[in-house]
Amino acid sequence: MSQTIEQLGPPQAQPHHSGKMRAGVYRGKGRVVVETLPIPEIGEGELLFRVAACGICGTDIKKIHHGFVAAPQVLGHELAGTVVKVGRGVTKFKVGDRVVSFHHIPCGDCFYCERKLFSQCAGYKKTGLTAGFGDPNGGGFAEYVRAMPWIVERGMIALPAEVSFEEATFVEPVNTCLKAVRKARVAKGETVLVIGQGPIGMLLMILAKYEGAEVYASDPMAGRRAASLKFGAKEVFDPVTQNLQKEVRERTGGRGADAVLVAVPSPALVPEALAIARPGGRVLLFAHNDPIMQLGFPAATVGVEEKEILGSYSASVDDQTESAALVFERRLPVRELISHRFPLERIAEALELAAHPAEDTLKVVITHA
Repeated sequence: MSQTIEQLGPPQAQPHHSGKMRAGVYRGKGRVVVETLPIPEIGEGELLFRVAACGICGTDIKKIHHGFVAAPQVLGHELAGTVVKVGRGVTKFKVGDRVVSFHHIPCGDCFYCERKLFSQCAGYKKTGLTAGFGDPNGGGFAEYVRAMPWIVERGMIALPAEVSFEEATFVEPVNTCLKAVRKARVAKGETVLVIGQGPIGMLLMILAKYEGAEVYASDPMAGRRAASLKFGAKEVFDPVTQNLQKEVRERTGGRGADAVLVAVPSPALVPEALAIARPGGRVLLFAHNDPIMQLGFPAATVGVEEKEILGSYSASVDDQTESAALVFERRLPVRELISHRFPLERIAEALELAAHPAEDTLKVVITHA
């Protein structure tokens, strides 16, 4: 990625001209270019907000690195900011309100919504935030974002005065991780292993502990292992020098983990996670959302040992209020998960660090002056 992500213009913030804004534009596989674009126009029921902060998600990295989406467009969906314009009919928010916004919201009435499979709803798959350029895809890597009516009504939350914009960017990823932990049916007193302690793996570990489990973790980076212990893991293993299956079985009477949450997009980790799980246990694949990747595993682990393979994708509207409360009430240490902050003009550097983390890299956030 370092060879193809581009940055245009000097590496310092530039004031936008009237009706113009700066944005990191995805221009094709591996290419993000800082450009000047028109500020989006809004219509009835919509609003415009100025982005204050936007987290870089692993999904953004995959889309950019592998070219999974059509160019051009502006990515970034973990975003918070201030309302600067409201369209006719908007009553929930006014100019000056500080908000955090989801980018997907289900219709609430279809076959999938009735079954709480919100991320499979056709309406959910329509992105409701855009920088007004190319296909809607969040837009948080731009200075201004247009929110569509269904997002304004059901997917946007006002921020308490004491909550920073940087903290607010965690509301969406906390929701996705809370949904995953509950999809894995993590329960009080269970033993859970979280494979991978990047920012998402760290949230999965913290939330599994929040649910009452005894949580172990693994990561090959010493800095991340140390951070995981700081944030509450019981023990953290080095998968390079330690045998995870042996370590977990020694701590569970030979059974294995009740649940294994996999936060690293590696096909080789699926059979390993199944081997670590006890008979009848669960393996939750959080990072395996690549449309090209193929997975393989011993059939007997599922067909004989009755282990379950589960998937979890995106956020749940049912967890929207709770995930916001977890962040707003500071019941989770989200501020401490931010390791690096970059201005928009240095987005190339930020994306490179997020894609190829250093020992001290956790969450990388783009901040707008």
